Amino acid sequence: MPLFPPETQTVDRESLYCDGGTTGLDESGHPRVFLTMGKTHSVDCPYCGRRYVLAVTAKKTGTH
Repeated sequence: MPLFPPETQTVDRESLYCDGGTTGLDESGHPRVFLTMGKTHSVDCPYCGRRYVLAVTAKKTGTH
């Protein structure tokens, strides 16, 4: 069975959530997990592997 690279989505904020959506092998997705990007301006979902990348045009916020 071939492995496919993770799906990548460009987003406009550093904090977001992933619920797996309805694309993939299981149409039910996965539990909602909240994600925050680090200094690399990208984050991977630990459940489905989907990668979220901060858009170049997005306003970057500082961390406290």
